[in-house]
Order: sequence, then structure tokens, then C-alpha cells
Amino acid sequence: MPHMTAFARNQWYVAAYSHEVGRDLLGRTILGEPLVFYRTEDDGTAVALHDRCVHRRFPLSESRLDGDRVVWLPRLHLRHVRRLRVRAGPEAHPRTARVASYPVVEQDALVWVWIGDPALADPHIIPAPRTSPPRLGHRQRHGADRRRLRPPRRQPPRPVPRDVSARRLHRLPEVAETPITTEVDEGAGVVRVSRHMDDAECPPFYAKSTGIQGRITRWQDIEYHAPCLYLLHSRIAPVGVVPEEDGSDPNGFHTEITYAITPSSDGKVYDFWAVSATGPRPTRRSPSSCGATTTPSS
Repeated sequence: MPHMTAFARNQWYVAAYSHEVGRDLLGRTILGEPLVFYRTEDDGTAVALHDRCVHRRFPLSESRLDGDRVVWLPRLHLRHVRRLRVRAGPEAHPRTARVASYPVVEQDALVWVWIGDPALADPHIIPAPRTSPPRLGHRQRHGADRRRLRPPRRQPPRPVPRDVSARRLHRLPEVAETPITTEVDEGAGVVRVSRHMDDAECPPFYAKSTGIQGRITRWQDIEYHAPCLYLLHSRIAPVGVVPEEDGSDPNGFHTEITYAITPSSDGKVYDFWAVSATGPRPTRRSPSSCGATTTPSS
């Protein structure tokens, strides 16, 4: 009988930042599945196992590593062990007992895990940023932000004209007035939305981070990868400056923002985000230039 779940299991999900996974066991719940992450001793490869001992169902994340073996520490569960009468020695464990493992891919400072059928786990379908490897957002330096989803308050909907809502959000008329194009790739499960402005006002953030004075060419290309990955790519350049014929863009500034919302359990998610940026050296340095702690307006 197939596994019934409210989550889409045959997908890659961000489970951790690369710096979170090390030689200390990291417990994390993904799609309702308790997982434990660590790195192998020899080459540092990230590994994901089911976070339950096959013997007595205790969390492996509360144990320790001995080489590449996860060693259960009975002293941590002494009050439970006495009641369950756990025997010491190999005869206490069934010979056929195996802890389930999960496919893991480490890419662009993020650790991805596949919870579904391992035979379908193709690492080549994981989207890669167009720019340099992302820098982690400052909110996540000490771990993923696990949030509880709250149901919306019951209020009558108040329709707002599109141009009015966009003006309020971006505070720039060019953004609200420029039409967007939408493309749906059903085969790849990707929705692409683009807004290209050839002559727009330069927001203060971009003026400080790039040193550009005056009006700019501003391109925004968004990709939504089902079920829960959002990529925002932004190109900034002086008006009239376009990429070269060979595709290179030495005079353009590129920023890509990655948002990954990973379901943890019912009503709870992990919120991951990262920023990557490339471009010529700004003519005027600023604390906010091409940094990971400031997100450009979308």
C-alpha cells in the first residue's frame, strides 16, 4: 500500500545550511519524518538517517559518533532503559535491522534531502543559482528558522487595484506600471515571471550597493519551483548598458535571492534564505553593498 501523506515526498527539500551539518549530530524533522544529519569522518560527506534507533526507537540525534557509526548512549535514556530491560551486546539487535538512509545533495551552501522514493532522486533537477554561491542570510546564521503557520484572520476581502498595491509595495511608479510576463512550464513544474524596465529610477539600496548614479536598467526574473522554492534574479545596470553578444555581462550587477520553505510537520515549516551577488566593483563602497544581510526590493 503506498505511503499516504499530505506532503509531496518525491521532491528535493532544503534541510539545512552547509555550516549546520558537521560532526555533531543534527536532528531535524522534514515532512513529518525525524532525520539526523552528520558528516562522514573521511571526506566530510553529508549523510541523512532516520532519527530513530531500530532497537528501542530512541532518537539517534541524542547519541554520538564513533567514526562513521552512530553509537546509542543508553545513559541518556536510563529511566527508559530500566523499564524496557534492554540487553547489552550484539544479540540485543536483530541482524536484519537497518536504519533508513535518505539521498542527500550538498549544493550552493545548502543541504538538500529527498524523502520519497530513492530511485527517483535525480540530483540534476535541483535548481542552481545563476550567480556565485549564495551567502547565508544573517537571520539564519545559527540554524533554520522553524515557524508555525497561523491561519489567517477571518476578515472580508478588500480588493485593491493591482497598480495601487504595487505602488504601495515598491514605492516606485516604474515597477507598478511595467507589465509582467508569465510562463508556466508544467513539465518542469516551474512558473517564470519577468519584469524588465529599461529606464527606471534607481532605488537607494542599489545606488549605495552599486555606486550607480542616475537612472538604471532594471530586470527582475522570478522562478517558482514547485512545491516550495522561490528564486529572484535581479540585474541592475546604467541605462543603455546591456549584456554582450556572447552572453557575458561585465558591466551589470546581478543579485539572486533564494527562498526555500520546507515543511517540517503539520502547521510548521523551516524558512531558509540566501543571497548571492556578482558584478563590477562599486565605485562607492557602502556597508550594504552586495551583502547578505540586506535584501533588495523585489
